[in-house]
Amino acid sequence: MVAAIDFGTSKIVTLVAENSGAQRCDIVGAGIAGYDGYLPEGWNNQAEVDEKIRESIAEAEKQSRRKIREINVGVPGAFTKVYTTEARVQLSGPDPRVTATDVRTVFDEAAKNLGTLTGVKIHASPAWFMVDDGKKTLEPVGMKGRELSAMISFVVANKFFVDDVNARLANMNITAAGFYSTPAGEAMLYLPEEDRDRTAVLIDVGYLNTEVMAVEGDALIFHRCIDVGGGNIAADLSLELDIPLKYAEDKIKHAYVFGIATPNETYDVPGTDNQSTLSFTREQVSDIILRRVDEIADEIKKALEDSGLKLGNWSNIYLTGGGLAFNRGGKDYLASKLGRPVRETPKRTVRMNSHVYSSTMGLMDMIIETMEQQRMPSTGFGGAVKDFFKGLLGG
Repeated sequence: MVAAIDFGTSKIVTLVAENSGAQRCDIVGAGIAGYDGYLPEGWNNQAEVDEKIRESIAEAEKQSRRKIREINVGVPGAFTKVYTTEARVQLSGPDPRVTATDVRTVFDEAAKNLGTLTGVKIHASPAWFMVDDGKKTLEPVGMKGRELSAMISFVVANKFFVDDVNARLANMNITAAGFYSTPAGEAMLYLPEEDRDRTAVLIDVGYLNTEVMAVEGDALIFHRCIDVGGGNIAADLSLELDIPLKYAEDKIKHAYVFGIATPNETYDVPGTDNQSTLSFTREQVSDIILRRVDEIADEIKKALEDSGLKLGNWSNIYLTGGGLAFNRGGKDYLASKLGRPVRETPKRTVRMNSHVYSSTMGLMDMIIETMEQQRMPSTGFGGAVKDFFKGLLGG
């Protein structure tokens, strides 16, 4: 049994997976608890966090009929930093070829390049390896040459988050079995391998933030967390139209279609305090929605410009998250603002395949793959057992 907990900006999700016959990994329990989320400074509502963790875990235990005594924790992007560095080592011997020891050594050299970092290192992965001046590869073991070079990515977690969650779980008699980078897991699961070879970007517009992630090879090489998301759109509607937040979300934001208008289009909202139904024109609604979406798009564009990434016409951008991907035309509107095509993420899972669970499923995928690699290492370095999630991912 494997349990994982994902802290989103609007919900805490606990998953329980187990090996069972033909399905090597099956999600047998899921607990979802809505809460007030967090900003980079910390929890928005400290007092509710323990209760919501318990609520999420209890529901997953109920569905799976398993008692959770240890759990793997996803560290959200708001509490991580990504560092990339290049390192090189000389190969030795009369007929020098890359060995697993050389790969470990180049990782060690990369870590030395970064010096002392503030936080907890939770992830390290290669964007590429190169022997002498040859082609980039993710499987260098056995290649002949004089020098092995590599670009390595490290994800470092905020110590506050790690210590805080550790303490909260310990008070519930639950052990934190490990901490994993949620953005790295999500990006690796939802960005196709052929796109990652050319550098690909994943944009997750969530409830309170938007994450911009870039991957090359098997490494998250850039990450930026923008403190605005779909919830801000709903909050703007609620404030400017003077309607409850729930109605702003359910009746207007979720129903809004970008770029397509029908004659005399209106959005109707139930009145409060015995008032009659309120009706708003598309023009009223569009002014509010597009203003905030344009802000999000500008911040995404700025993040990509500041990243130093060299994105060619061959570099694809994908959209996920519950803040924008659900709206018809949202992906195309964002593409028009970025000046680049934006694609919908491919369906990777049979269960919980909604955009709102992208981070959770990416986290679980990374946990399972890491555990499988540790148990059955391959002959090469890359060696992830790609079919371990076969049952869950649909083959």
